[in-house]
Amino acid sequence: MELNDSNFEQEILNYEGVALVDFYAEWCGPCKMQGPIIEELAEEMAGQPVKIVKVNVDESPTTSSRFNIMSIPALIIFQKGAVKETLVGLHAKDVLKKKLEAVI
Repeated sequence: MELNDSNFEQEILNYEGVALVDFYAEWCGPCKMQGPIIEELAEEMAGQPVKIVKVNVDESPTTSSRFNIMSIPALIIFQKGAVKETLVGLHAKDVLKKKLEAVI
């Protein structure tokens, strides 16, 4: 699921569960490598109480600046609308899955 400045608050900040948000850009090499990992993770965790979404930093500058996104890919884990953890750079699927399972 792709979010933007207009729906981010409703979908993530008002969400009562756990969410992983992948902040990325089309031109970012490491983001292109992280993308398929995020997609695999979303498939593996389907049916679990976690929302996995993407935000294009070029198309959502307000949301990106609100969370001080300076380097991408940046992955933020939210729990009940609050930032639980921020990860910058490329991350393996098993690392992300463990982090999500720890807060579900």
